[in-house]
Amino acid sequence: MEPALMMKTALALLTLAALGGLAMAGIRFARNVNPPHAFAMGHGLLAGAAVTLLLYAYFTVGMPTLACWALLLFLLAAAGGAYLNLGHHMKGLLLPKGLLVGHALIAVVGYLLLAVVVLGGR
Repeated sequence: MEPALMMKTALALLTLAALGGLAMAGIRFARNVNPPHAFAMGHGLLAGAAVTLLLYAYFTVGMPTLACWALLLFLLAAAGGAYLNLGHHMKGLLLPKGLLVGHALIAVVGYLLLAVVVLGGR
């Protein structure tokens, strides 16, 4: 498989994950409750699949530098997401708004970097 196709597929998966993340953030901020566990699992599954695909591309066929930076940011966002899920959501504690925003900002910057590579043809 070629790296461009893998990155394009990862970007599509991340787009779906981002839409789910926006919905979950909306629930958390608007209603002051945690989103349903199924939303969190779906969000993590989609994002995890995309990161796994990017890791495979990185280690097998290589990726442009910007995509590598995006991957690093996604790995950091994944660590933050895992902490949010395991440290708060699964325990029934409200997700901390600051950590939620930090997780989202890291993921958005990674998404934008990957989008520049995929859509810009770099």
